[in-house]
Amino acid sequence: MIDDTEIWYTDQVAEYLHTPATTIRWWRYIGQGPKSFKLGTRKVAYLRSDVEAWLQRQYAA
Repeated sequence: MIDDTEIWYTDQVAEYLHTPATTIRWWRYIGQGPKSFKLGTRKVAYLRSDVEAWLQRQYAA
């Protein structure tokens, strides 16, 4: 199912953005990347719509 509420994980975001997963993690650490949230105690997740909105903001800047 592909829609705006699709949940992606770090590796999926990295693949979509053609960026290493370590860079995605670094962006999260410094507060620069797409909005993320925790699922449970260890899993970091992203909403597809948040990743796409962040990408649009990068393009517009």
